[in-house]
Amino acid sequence: MRTVAVLGGGIGGLAASYYLCKSPQVTKVVVLESSSRFGGWLWSTRRSDGAVFEHGPRGIRPAGAVGRNTLNMVEDLGLAGEILPVTHSHVASKNRYLYVKGQLHRMPSGISGLVRTVPPFSRPILLSVAMEILVKKSKEDDESIHSFVSRRLGEELADIAVDSLCRGVFAGDCRKLSVRSCFPVLYNAEQHRGSLILGMLLGSGPGPAVPPGPLAQRSVKESWAQWSLSRGVESLPESITDSLLQSSRVELHRDADVKHICPSASGWKIHLEDGVVSADHIISALPAKALSSALPSSCQPLIQELQEISTVTVAVVNLEYEGSILPVMGFGHLVPSSEDRGLMGIVYDSVPFPQHNRPNGQTTRLTVMMGGAWFQEEFGDPDTVTEKRLLERATEAVQSHLGVTSAPSWSWVALQRDCIPQYYLGHHQRVESMRSFIRKTNLPLSLTGSSYDGVSVNDVIFSGRTAVEQLLGTVI
Repeated sequence: MRTVAVLGGGIGGLAASYYLCKSPQVTKVVVLESSSRFGGWLWSTRRSDGAVFEHGPRGIRPAGAVGRNTLNMVEDLGLAGEILPVTHSHVASKNRYLYVKGQLHRMPSGISGLVRTVPPFSRPILLSVAMEILVKKSKEDDESIHSFVSRRLGEELADIAVDSLCRGVFAGDCRKLSVRSCFPVLYNAEQHRGSLILGMLLGSGPGPAVPPGPLAQRSVKESWAQWSLSRGVESLPESITDSLLQSSRVELHRDADVKHICPSASGWKIHLEDGVVSADHIISALPAKALSSALPSSCQPLIQELQEISTVTVAVVNLEYEGSILPVMGFGHLVPSSEDRGLMGIVYDSVPFPQHNRPNGQTTRLTVMMGGAWFQEEFGDPDTVTEKRLLERATEAVQSHLGVTSAPSWSWVALQRDCIPQYYLGHHQRVESMRSFIRKTNLPLSLTGSSYDGVSVNDVIFSGRTAVEQLLGTVI
């Protein structure tokens, strides 16, 4: 393996490049990013007065093999000293809210929250959980998240809690999203143990083996629920980029839009606006539709499958208010689609990460998330919606949901077009079909990034590692 081209310089492409550099088998890594910056959706604004605002992902979870993998990378990059951990005992971990019927409701937690009837639910959660063990397992190959949870835990939990959760995680509609692809742990628990509860207690099959480094061990010892970085999560792609720049084997190209790729005697010719790059192998971390438009017509079956993967657009509105304005303390609140289709939730950023507030004077930072699967019906075409309208909608929500009467002292509207792929029913078959086509035709191509194996930062980083290890064998 001489030259590997990595298409896309978001966190997926950067992670793949980072792992490629761990292998002596690769002579050259060429990273091609169409925009003017690396990092993709990991995007932080650092104001001159010290305040930090996230326009994409914020807290990253340390749990599981993929969580340990990311922490091992963070440590290797020398970022351990910048970690901002949030423990399970922190108020942001214990208090998460739902906004239902015009009121904030704290999500039940602890034993008392499970055995009592806690609004907005009409019966104790424990009843639903206790009955779950008796529910027969499905024979279906896949199922919507809403159908799966309704069948196993009852319609009320699906309509309120799970609907809201899917909006918060995927900006998506739980009635269309696949449980097998979005929540494989739940799907596998039912398949292997016949019950979610037994699956949680006994485990639901082996996961990837990732030994924890010292930082990951610390996260367990200190019981972290999530973490960020002192200068925002964009520090992670920035650090990977810096480490790649130090390698004589890596070429990093910004503003390098891939027009089309053609098979060649040695692998691929990658045509850019102003030149051609030759590579023996391509690792594509591009969004599925972007890759589909660059592939040659000989890849038609692959092109068709790639075009079937939908994405949604999310409006992310960062707001800063003077003083302490929150009526409750917690991570934030989610809004079920039955309450307000356009407004998905509000994150109380100052609660989990007060270190990102400006150092002088009390302020409250909030992030309002809007649109997602409902963007078109609520706001129309993303190309014509105005920032003014999105800002007004966000500040109205803060006023009505949280009772805040003052105007924000600072705001930022980011329209994240096509930012979250939607894993609809049958997604796992589609991905398997694509990879099967690649194997059968011996295409020197690997698929990675958020379009295939998980949308979280941890999943995307691990997907980059997996692509490299399937190509070159173990690199760590």
